[in-house]
Amino acid sequence: MDRVYAFPKETKHFHCFTSDEDIKQHAAYRDAKSGDAEAALQLVGDLALEFLFSLENEFPEGSIFVSPYAQEASGDNALPLILSLMCAEVLDGVSETDIVQMQKVFHTGADPMERLIARPSFEGAVQHGGRYILVDDVTSMGSTLAELSNYLLMNGGYVIGTVLLVNAGRSKEFRALKKHTQLLEERFSDEIKNIFGIHISALTANESSYLVGFRTADEIRNRCIKAEKETVKRLLSKNYPYAAGS
Repeated sequence: MDRVYAFPKETKHFHCFTSDEDIKQHAAYRDAKSGDAEAALQLVGDLALEFLFSLENEFPEGSIFVSPYAQEASGDNALPLILSLMCAEVLDGVSETDIVQMQKVFHTGADPMERLIARPSFEGAVQHGGRYILVDDVTSMGSTLAELSNYLLMNGGYVIGTVLLVNAGRSKEFRALKKHTQLLEERFSDEIKNIFGIHISALTANESSYLVGFRTADEIRNRCIKAEKETVKRLLSKNYPYAAGS
């Protein structure tokens, strides 16, 4: 499924930190990223509870908090779900656990092109007219959240906010700059959609600023081929069996 929709203009975005080093220093980080829910609860409680309480009046009561169930190479990352549950508890909302990510994309440690070519997809019932807030531990390009937002919008939901432990992107915004989308349209026309399955208007700010660095579609395609090889090499270094059959 193509990514058609950008984040709505009215979406509110909040983050606690701007570098993942701020959470990597926590003693529970490694266990939380490997699927330990108690470790994730400890980390979020220690580092982000005050931040969550500061958002008390930002979202309507009953808003739906949903997180991507990201499969990391070291195991099931417990941080997004735990953060979603805590958001719902603190901010008088509901945590959605039926919408799940369908495949492993291994974005942790990936470079921008690897993230663009490894698009996650989602399944699960979307509440028509439901007001959704997307929750994740770390974003850099905004790609996974953009895919989740697109899924919700295409199925009748509203996306009214994001809550992140870390927004590590160069731009902290999620909508691309108009000058970047115009340049990409002029330079590539439909090639971006053909290569990635993403409409230029639906690119995030960091995705679009990355792609404007390419002069031709062939440059992008060649970089995609290199990125696929880099993904396999990265996963092999972590002894993940998927890479051996890639």
